[in-house]
Amino acid sequence: MVDLAPRPRRRDARDNRDKVLTAARRRFAADGLDASLNAVARDAGVSIGTLYNHFPTRDELIDETQLDRVEESVRSAEAALRAADPWTGLVQHLTTMAELQATDRGFTDVCVRPLPEGSRIQQTKQRGQVLFHELIARVQAAGTLRPDVDVTDIGLLLWSVVRATEGVRQQAPDAWRRHVAILLDGLRTAAAHPLPGRPLDHDILRVAMESGR
Repeated sequence: MVDLAPRPRRRDARDNRDKVLTAARRRFAADGLDASLNAVARDAGVSIGTLYNHFPTRDELIDETQLDRVEESVRSAEAALRAADPWTGLVQHLTTMAELQATDRGFTDVCVRPLPEGSRIQQTKQRGQVLFHELIARVQAAGTLRPDVDVTDIGLLLWSVVRATEGVRQQAPDAWRRHVAILLDGLRTAAAHPLPGRPLDHDILRVAMESGR
């Protein structure tokens, strides 16, 4: 009788896969999701053919290397919704999101780039987006977040803080913290002045972020 059960990966194959994942995480963090896969293979000490044997598409490699970061952001949103004080929860979540983006360009790209529907990372990302909407609604209902801001306002502001401090990342790696603090003060109801215009449409924001990444 023929044994059709899948055979365990050879140890060298498992080692090569782990090396590719480690190298890809580092490259994506430094260069974003469009990082050269040839560079990833070189960093891992394997051929580009070996990389593609394990991960036939870039999307599969992204799904494998970025899922833990997206899951971390979801856990942050869940913790924020459990916080006794809604404003404290929002501050903690936005600070966590800014830190993840400031230290990992790949995660920044994940936040603004549509990924394959049905992939684990896209499903997790969508879960995080639902939680973020719930969080914003909760803090506004508590009266501590100004009522005239939208989820798109906050998303764009946070993204702009991270992008604006990229140029000084080497000299001042924590510069983003000061700018997030300024952002948070501007979101407080007590500091609010009437805003001109309307929030950006979600689709307009998505296109802007994708083109500017």
